[in-house]
Order: sequence, then C-alpha cells, then structure tokens
Amino acid sequence: QVQLVESGGGLVQPGGSLRLSCAASGFTFSSYPMSWYRQVPGKERELVAAITITGAGGRATTNYADSVKGRFTISRDNAKSTVYLQMNGLKPEDTAVYYCQARISPIGVVWGQGTQVTVSS
Repeated sequence: QVQLVESGGGLVQPGGSLRLSCAASGFTFSSYPMSWYRQVPGKERELVAAITITGAGGRATTNYADSVKGRFTISRDNAKSTVYLQMNGLKPEDTAVYYCQARISPIGVVWGQGTQVTVSS
C-alpha cells in the first residue's frame, strides 16, 4: 500500500541543523511532486517546502515558505524513493511536527506519521 515514513527529527540547539527523510513506497515515486508540511499544537498544518518531479534535464523545481527560504532545502532521490528536507540555521519557531505529503492519483492526499523537531537550548 501507499506509505510515507519520515525520520530524522530530534532536539537541536538554535542555529543547528537537521536533515529529515521521507521514504516512500507503494507508488511510482518519480511521477509525483512531494511536499513537507509542519504543524504546532493549536495551529493549522502549513506548507514548508515542495518539489516537482524531475524534468528531462535532471532538475526539479522547488518552492519554500517565506519563513524558511535560505535556510531549508528540499531535494529528492528517485532511485531511493526518498525526499529530504535539509534544515540549517534552525530557530525555536521551527519547532513542530514535520510531515511528508504526496497527492497520489486516484487515492488522493497521503501523509506520513510525522517526525518531531524541537529547537531549544
């Protein structure tokens, strides 16, 4: 079945870095755009970063929330069916549960179970 499994979260000091991974299975990963969202208690889930499918030139287009531009980088490895989120310069306000997401036709939106990121000294 379609499955997304996140990993790589944890506790990090302000200014530190983490790399999140999302391993996909059950669908043709290379054929779908992928996204990272995050959510804090009491707030709506928000889009952090998104990446398109890899084009003929071997490159994918990325988009970021203004709050993470210049600090976070989304990438994908189609051979490993994995999407990554490299997070640098972490701030306390980046603390959240981070979710991987895909829209799989005809199933619809699929979410991972989430991974907690805590930025604190």
